[in-house]
Amino acid sequence: MPAPIRLRELIRTIRTARTQAEEREMIQKECAAIRSSFREEDNTYRCRNVAKLLYMHMLGYPAHFGQLECLKLIASQKFTDKRIGYLGAMLLLDERQDVHLLMTNCIKKMQMLWFTTRDENQNDVVLKCFATCWTKSYSNICLQAALCAVHVIRKVPELMEMFLPATKNLLSEKNHGVLHTSVVLLTEMCERSPDMLAHFRKLVPQLVRILKNLIMSGYSPEHDVSGISDPFLQVRILRLLRILGKSDDDSSEAMNDILAQVATNTETSKNVGNAILYETVLTIMDIKSESGLRVLAINILGRFLLNNDKNIRYVALTSLLKTVQTDHNAVQRHRSTIVDCLKDLDVSIKRRAMELSFALVNGNNIRGMMKELLYFLDSCDPEFKADCASGVFLAAEKYAPSKRWHIDTIMRVLTTAGSYVRDDSVPNLIQLITNSVEMHAYTVQRLYKALLDDISQQPLVQVASWCIGEYGDLLVSGQCEEEEPIQDEVLDVLEGLLVSNLSTPVTRGYSLTAIMKLSTRFSSVNRIKKVVSIYGSSIDVELQQRAVEYNALFKKYDHMRPALLERMPIMEKSASNGPTEIVQTNGETEPSANDLLDLLGGNDVPVIQTSMPTKPASAGGELLDLLGDLSLSGTPDGRISLRVPSNLPLTRRHLSVWQTFQLQLLSPSSNVVPALNQGTVTQVIRVLNPQKQQLRMRIKLTYTHKGTAVQDLAEVNNFPPQSWQ
Repeated sequence: MPAPIRLRELIRTIRTARTQAEEREMIQKECAAIRSSFREEDNTYRCRNVAKLLYMHMLGYPAHFGQLECLKLIASQKFTDKRIGYLGAMLLLDERQDVHLLMTNCIKKMQMLWFTTRDENQNDVVLKCFATCWTKSYSNICLQAALCAVHVIRKVPELMEMFLPATKNLLSEKNHGVLHTSVVLLTEMCERSPDMLAHFRKLVPQLVRILKNLIMSGYSPEHDVSGISDPFLQVRILRLLRILGKSDDDSSEAMNDILAQVATNTETSKNVGNAILYETVLTIMDIKSESGLRVLAINILGRFLLNNDKNIRYVALTSLLKTVQTDHNAVQRHRSTIVDCLKDLDVSIKRRAMELSFALVNGNNIRGMMKELLYFLDSCDPEFKADCASGVFLAAEKYAPSKRWHIDTIMRVLTTAGSYVRDDSVPNLIQLITNSVEMHAYTVQRLYKALLDDISQQPLVQVASWCIGEYGDLLVSGQCEEEEPIQDEVLDVLEGLLVSNLSTPVTRGYSLTAIMKLSTRFSSVNRIKKVVSIYGSSIDVELQQRAVEYNALFKKYDHMRPALLERMPIMEKSASNGPTEIVQTNGETEPSANDLLDLLGGNDVPVIQTSMPTKPASAGGELLDLLGDLSLSGTPDGRISLRVPSNLPLTRRHLSVWQTFQLQLLSPSSNVVPALNQGTVTQVIRVLNPQKQQLRMRIKLTYTHKGTAVQDLAEVNNFPPQSWQ
């Protein structure tokens, strides 16, 4: 069989392929030749063939059929064969392959071969050679052993303790490679075991000493990188110190001084120094460091913001965003630099700067920060407008110096980015305007002018339509600061919204309702009637329904129109309609949504007076017999007792009160009401009534009678005045 081509020739041939199909054909042809060579047990060219397989594997082609050949190369006596065999085993094998068991046994046998040979002369030679090389290769052996230990711990953390005795001695080595791998090993052990973390905290002084020697040492060509002594080792030590000092006062105190030295003595003109400073900042922020040291760390991040490298600026903004809550005042000093980052061309830096700017907003700088953020909102890309508008809304709501400033700010956002605001911005602004009684005339004037300028921002148009409908009389009554419009001009604007192609169905609904409300505020009632009647046949179902209802209001209930269309009262932010219900099952309170309509529906609910017993209404005769003597009695402290003529096992008790009340149900004295008035079941209900309103309560009892679930509903509305006054 002819000799196979060399690896260099294969690489040169593959690179001449013009298409992927041509390259695939070359690879398949060479793989077929390699398989034939493997079947013939050709030991001469096995090393060359495995090397070519590794190159094909790097190109992404399958090379699994060479796994056993790697094992044979490892067992060879030639150094070149062993080297390629080990390299192939690293690339082609993993723990899911059965061949790796054979590989492990082969490696063990080779390690023991040095000491198991029976030839005394050979043993003597081997030991002498090993003793000669020990001083030269000991550091490299320790380095590789530590790296191996790291991988073992990652795979099997339970074997961590077996490396504990040797790990301590590695830190006393002079070789930087051994120190580096030992720090990596310590970091891995501390991250995976709290016990190891507590055990290695006593090594903090030794790590501080190593780091100090690195900083104070002179020029060393072997370890120097851009004028800094072994920055890789420094970064690793700083990461380990960050883990050891977290949530530990003593360890943090021991490393404060060295961290200050690193922060002040490291050169920042090169990226190497910036990397060390960044790790120093992270360490200072994670441990329990002194306040002055934390300010120094934030100042370093502030200098990073002035760097020309975009990656460094992004890292600085991200780090400041994480620390702004704990060191707010220190970050505030760099506010102007952070705001300047909003003008950066990089999208990621813009977003981080925007998030950090909102985090810096407080009551003292709200006006200046909002000015910058609104300017950013005007010029930013569409992808930022939604988040920026939401941030402005939240900041203005929290820190607004006055209601007028608040309204102006929200209107500015709606004018600039109205199409990007969140859905609840319209009702929130309407609520804000409603509650600002003294600002009604000013607000309706501003919104009317905004409508004249632009009707493309639908949230702004909806708010303006609502305000004109509510306060249109203020717009034309001369209470505005500028020249007021006449009634027909206002109606022209609203009618224009109804026919505009830019208006959404929701906006048209707002406009039609506003026109209807103006029928009680303007004198042009006939014109408003005509407009409303036109949309009674609109193809928009919602708009048609509104128009039909408004027409009915004009024709049948015109005497009620002024009362129905009067101004909205001041809105409570947390207001909700309807009563609050508490459902209790055998002493445990739970919510019940399905029973709420039954509990509150209809006017046929029997009213039970607390001063005299009555019979509740019931649909079935058995229920009347069962609850014929049902009675409720009340006392001034709010206690209610229920009596029935036969044993009544209660499975559920529903209580409903209006929103102004709050209830607390205590456990009942029993879950079964004794028969024939032989006993009572008493349950204490604590009622919180801050507005001193008359107590009203609806009670629904759920029980089982002859295997059938029965419900009964009653209302108690005649509590003694002493219980609620």
